[in-house]
Amino acid sequence: MSFSLYVHIPWCQSKCPYCDFNSHAAASWPEHQYTATLIAELERRAAMAPFAGERIKTIFFGGGTPSLFDPKSIGAIIDAAARIFGIDSGAEITLEANPGTVNAEKLRGMRAAGVNRISFGAQSFNDATLKFLGRIHTADETREAAKLAHRAGFDRLNLDLIFAVPGQTVADILFDIESAVGLEPDHISAYNLTFEEGTAFFTDLKRGRIKQLPTDEQAAMYATVREEIPRRGYPMYEISNYAPPGHEARHNLAYWRGESYIGIGAGAHSYARDGQGGRRWWNEKFPARYIAAIEERGLAEAGSENVDETSSQGEFVFLNLRLRDGFALRDFHDRFGRNFECIFGATATPLFNDGLLTLDRGRIKLTDRGLEMADSVFAEFV
Repeated sequence: MSFSLYVHIPWCQSKCPYCDFNSHAAASWPEHQYTATLIAELERRAAMAPFAGERIKTIFFGGGTPSLFDPKSIGAIIDAAARIFGIDSGAEITLEANPGTVNAEKLRGMRAAGVNRISFGAQSFNDATLKFLGRIHTADETREAAKLAHRAGFDRLNLDLIFAVPGQTVADILFDIESAVGLEPDHISAYNLTFEEGTAFFTDLKRGRIKQLPTDEQAAMYATVREEIPRRGYPMYEISNYAPPGHEARHNLAYWRGESYIGIGAGAHSYARDGQGGRRWWNEKFPARYIAAIEERGLAEAGSENVDETSSQGEFVFLNLRLRDGFALRDFHDRFGRNFECIFGATATPLFNDGLLTLDRGRIKLTDRGLEMADSVFAEFV
């Protein structure tokens, strides 16, 4: 059984006001020490169940801003993963990048280091919107970064967009979509702006400094995104993700399908599937504590939980429902040894009756209306 590897690089040049990820703004960072620590954690995990003797099928460098690191550091981590576990032939290896932190040399270096998919946080092609979002790059820098990535040999290129930003209009969304498509990515992600507790935007919202767009305007923007990105050759395959068949983000598919993964680095989460349940754990959040923990005991777990069969069943349903194709009733039965109807019949029936779920050729999936109310549907299975 192969698994996915997530590598967390926690530093950014500045913290975006909407970001609730474990990221820390800094002028400098202990890159060499942190790289060595990540490799040490990998080595420790390789000696432990259930990943000992298994191979890696995808790698994802997330953050933070992984593109702040030197390609040699990224390459050292990939080489260590290959030496310690082994990496499947043709494995997807993704690196998140801020368009304002790359140049031709760095992108060529990342490609040579083994990264074969790059994901740029474009967010918007309107510089005023970018400034509001606290981004350090401009729209022109995204355009240049995408061109340089293609020249560096990146056939796999994702662009992230954010919509429902205060002040945005549907016309702005259409411009962002056209601009993104014009850069010829093979994958586009489009996220509705959320105001998460603990972020600067959440504080500003509570204090009345900014206002969310009305719900109906947000819904209209999501409808535009769902219609217009596929119309340009990128079918929706997940609530926020669009790509032609065969170009889906394989690493993220592993999450949505409830497969096993190791997360290394400060604050990284891991999940080991075990029969009809599993175990989840997470690392020390602060980089200095993470490094100290690995140096002292080889692991940096700050907490863990066992996921029982009942919880696993609910997670299987709502994670797979994120996918446009949903899940096969047969797959549910194969995983848990019981029929979906026996466990969730009473929960699902009202959702079918309300037109939020549909059964199509043995697969349960969200309807178009269900997509708009996805969080409410998911909550029924938690």
